[in-house]
Amino acid sequence: MDTLVGLLPIIIMFVAMWFILIRPAQKRQKTTAQMQNNLKRGDRVVTIGGLHGEVDALEDAAVYIIVDGKTRLKFERQAIGRVIAE
Repeated sequence: MDTLVGLLPIIIMFVAMWFILIRPAQKRQKTTAQMQNNLKRGDRVVTIGGLHGEVDALEDAAVYIIVDGKTRLKFERQAIGRVIAE
């Protein structure tokens, strides 16, 4: 019984850390993956490196982005940080 009472604060801290840190990070990761899977041609995007552009074409694992109206660059889908709402 004393062992259980001694472990109780550690268990409570683990549960608190789960709800404060791990669970929100998993939700963000899930929404980011969903956004990357729902990309379509014409979407204005920002890469994780901060590059702004427009989606020109899509492949299974790659996205082609037009920047500066003429330059076409190829990125991995995971490199897309967010879609800009206009």
